[in-house]
Order: sequence, then C-alpha cells, then structure tokens
Amino acid sequence: MRDKENGDPGRPGSQSSLKSANQHRVVRALQMSGELTQAEIARRTGLAPATVSNMVKELTAAGMVTVPDGDHPGQRGRAVRLTRKMGLAVGIDFGHRHLTVAVADMAHDVLAEERVELAAGHRAEEGVVQAGTLLDAALDRLGCDRTSVLAVGMGLPAPLETDTGEVGGPSILPGWVGVDAAAIASDHLGIAVHVDNDANLGVLAEHMWGAGRGTTDLAYIKLSDGVGAGLVLDGRLYRGRGGTAGEIGHVTLDEFGQVCRCGNRGCLETLVASHVVIALLEPSRGTGLSIADVVAMAENGDAACVRVLADTGRHVGVAAASLCNLLNPERLVIGGELALAGDLLLGPLREVLARYAVPSAVRSLEVRVAELGSRAQVLGAVALGLRSALPS
Repeated sequence: MRDKENGDPGRPGSQSSLKSANQHRVVRALQMSGELTQAEIARRTGLAPATVSNMVKELTAAGMVTVPDGDHPGQRGRAVRLTRKMGLAVGIDFGHRHLTVAVADMAHDVLAEERVELAAGHRAEEGVVQAGTLLDAALDRLGCDRTSVLAVGMGLPAPLETDTGEVGGPSILPGWVGVDAAAIASDHLGIAVHVDNDANLGVLAEHMWGAGRGTTDLAYIKLSDGVGAGLVLDGRLYRGRGGTAGEIGHVTLDEFGQVCRCGNRGCLETLVASHVVIALLEPSRGTGLSIADVVAMAENGDAACVRVLADTGRHVGVAAASLCNLLNPERLVIGGELALAGDLLLGPLREVLARYAVPSAVRSLEVRVAELGSRAQVLGAVALGLRSALPS
C-alpha cells in the first residue's frame, strides 16, 4: 500500500526525494512568513505534525532553522525561523531626494540599513552606483559580502512598463525615464534585481506587516511629492496589463487646473503633492517648511494649516471615492508624508467618501493611516526581494 505522505518505499530514491521535497515545503513556508510555529507550518504545508517535527529537528541540526530564546525544536508551539545561513535579501528604495538600502535575513528581520540624500534629477546610472556603495557598507557592517545576497527588490516612484521593463512617465525621477532599471541595477550589482514602483511596494509592506494585515482587498494611497496607489486584489498585488495600475495621482479633478508633469491639467497630484501643500502656506507662514511643520502648526490650532490639510483630504477623498466605486476594497490605507496629518486629513477624506462613493462600496470600508511610515517603501522593497528569493 502506498503511504501518501511517506512515499512509495518500493521505488528507489523515493524516500530521499520526498524528504527533500518536504524540507523544501517547510523552508518555503518559513520564507514566506518569516516565523511560524510548527503547528502553523503543518497547516501551511499540509504535512503531518510528526513530519514537520522531524523536518524542524533535521533543519535545526543542519543550521538552516532556529528556535529562538532557547526553545526546544520539538515543542510545536514555539516559533521556528530561518537562519542567516539561508542567505539575505536586499531592499533598495529610491525617492525624489533620497536613497535607502536595507538588508534582511530570511526571517524577515532587517539587519542593517543605510540612507543618503540624492540630488534632484540625478541620472539612473549615478543612483545605481550609489546604491551599490550603500549596499557594500551595509553588508560590511554584517561581516559579509554580496555573495550572501539571494535577491534584491528595488522601488522607484514611477510607473514601469511590464513589456519592456523601462521606467515610464510621468516620473519625479526624470533621469530614470526610458531606462531598464532592473537590467542596469542587476548588471552593476551582479545580483538579480526585481523592480516595482513605490506605491506597489508600499501596499506590499503594509499588507504583510502594517495596517493592511489580514485583508484580501486593499488599496494604499501614497501622498508625498508624488501621488500613487498600490492595490492588493484577492490577496495578490495588482499591477495591470501594462504595469501602470494605481496611478491615482493622475486622475483629473479640474480640467482647467494647473498643468501636471504628465501633460494634463488638474490632476490630483497638482492639488495634494507635498510640495503643493507647502507652497500654499509658505507665503504666509515662511519658507523652509516641511510637512511635519505644517502638521505641528495645525495641531496647535493654526487655521491656515488646518484648512489646507482639510482641503487636501477632500481632494484625495474625491479620487478615492472613484477608486472605491470601481474596486470596492475592504480597507483603504493612507501613507506617505501627508499621513502624518492623521485625522486632520482623514476626517475630511471620510466625509467626501461618504458623499461621493456608492454607499455599498464604502459601507464596510475601513480607512486607516499607514503603520510603517517613511519605511514603507524600503520594507516593501525588502519584501519584494524576499518573495523573489523564494525557492521555485
């Protein structure tokens, strides 16, 4: 009789092949989740608890997994994690004026992080060289080199053409438009690099670790110098046929409004981008303001700052209402610099959603502030790297 889990002992090599396959399933489950109990591993993989217990013991003896805090590998309620021996994943986040590189292990722990300011309008090649320098600095702190890295995820604040891999327009990084970002980064670093836009990485990070945990249909709107949305639909990141799904920043709100960098007039981004919010207040509140300054003044009762943040929330609400009518997400997460405003922005946003969205589209909708703050994009890039490193 054939044993469905332990294989057919009559076939040469079947036991060792099945054992290897079972180990592969355990490692993949841990790599997806970072940390699981043995009971959770059994549920995720479909393996019997006794089989999982044996696999964990063998993987622990091989130095591939660990049971932290001195927990015994045989205790099924204890957490199991992959060790650094299993390799590292890297996240690279390019913003309008910054570059951040983070290195994580397969247990999803960020071990080192480096950040520098970038010149506005820098060229792609210059950015990639700088990323390599930061990566080597981070790895040096960990006592290892690029041979330990399995995969790299990289985020850009721009749409990506799925057919060509090129960075599309409009972009707040004009020096990257028309460039195959994954190709030049992979060539320079000598490691496979996987690229996505910053909003997609933001939703990926919030879905895995932040305000989007536990959802299957999630919309994430990033409000910074650029404005974009990341979408998780039916549990999967949705990019669209050409890779440009989620460009909510270029929804037209005023056809006679300001000319946008995309060439159209009155896009959402021309009304709510960080630099636009600041420009509205600098004539009366002084130059050199940051969004944090604006929020602090609003919280202290500054009427102009309160009004500008409320208007910003209303503008976002109009565009978000259309998004909800079309996609009906269960949760809407607001991230980026302007998420610092909290209910000063979300209150007016919710009011407009209730006014303009189809009632059934927002009846059970939760609107939350992102939990990961300024680290959402680099953590999303790490998550992309971790997913790219998954064994096939």
